[in-house]
Amino acid sequence: MSSFKSQKPTILQWLQKNLFNNWYNSILTVVCLWLLFFGIKGVLTWVLTQAKWQVITANLSLFFVGRFPQQLYWRLWLSLFIILALTGLSWGTFTKRLPRQMNSWLPLGWALSFPIILWLIGGGFGLQPVESNLWNGLLLTLVMAVISIVLSFPLGVLLALGRQSQLPVVRWFSILYIEIIRGLPLIGVLFFAQVMLSLFLPVEYRLDRVLRGIAGLIFFSAAYLAENVRGGLQSIPRGQIEAAKVLGLNAPLTVLLIVLPQALRAVIPALVGQFIGLFKDTSLLSIVGLLELTGISRAILAQPQFIARYAEVYLFIAFIYWVFCYSMSLASRRLEKELGVGQR
Repeated sequence: MSSFKSQKPTILQWLQKNLFNNWYNSILTVVCLWLLFFGIKGVLTWVLTQAKWQVITANLSLFFVGRFPQQLYWRLWLSLFIILALTGLSWGTFTKRLPRQMNSWLPLGWALSFPIILWLIGGGFGLQPVESNLWNGLLLTLVMAVISIVLSFPLGVLLALGRQSQLPVVRWFSILYIEIIRGLPLIGVLFFAQVMLSLFLPVEYRLDRVLRGIAGLIFFSAAYLAENVRGGLQSIPRGQIEAAKVLGLNAPLTVLLIVLPQALRAVIPALVGQFIGLFKDTSLLSIVGLLELTGISRAILAQPQFIARYAEVYLFIAFIYWVFCYSMSLASRRLEKELGVGQR
């Protein structure tokens, strides 16, 4: 047996093989490099010499927390600390750097953190109340995105299960809901939630604009999540369901213990893609008068000293959206790797 080991090609060999292997690829490489050079040079020149970043630095608090009372910022910092602490603990147990025994407590911690954080932000029960119309900027975007994701996910799972139900009433209700909502644009659903939702509730129950916006996002996202989950349910071999019945499991236990975990594991990329889309869709709430990240940006651009600074403002909020969306994508890829999605 030969002991020869293939050597890793040098940089020059790689360039010659992939970029300059013939005359027309060489010309194409030179042209692309020339365009990239002048493109990057123009962007850097604008960023470093022409852009007026005072519009960002002067309104940084508005971008992040809007008109939230400054004397109550400590509540936001405490909420952020709770989220970062739970995220660090979850990441530590997931990467096996912390004891696995903590996995039994972390779901409870996350479940309790949501009402605690909402209590800190909104007040009440001993804390000074803060009206929802003062929740603006990135704060409102995150609140609406997180609540919509957390509530639309179980609703979407129930609709997916309902669409495959043997009960005609449940099946046809699920099918009608999914097909009707998926046939409507999101902006139409948001307007419906803002204008019509209150008409279906008793007079004494008046939802504010934030809750109506969240309801619109939940109704819309649940229909798309249901179809993603249904695809996962259909990927489970019929033999596993029959084997579960042989073992004596009834229908609910078969779904909860056998079918649903495998189905959700198979559609992790689609689910995370839907969550990322939902996070970005919160920007449409500015059309219905909510000052989330995009809406507060429009308000900032209306300031006389910062009129027409569109490039700086929209580039900044685009960077914020990218950071959160890429973080979700990165966490999804790590989860897929740990669970072996597509490998076993």
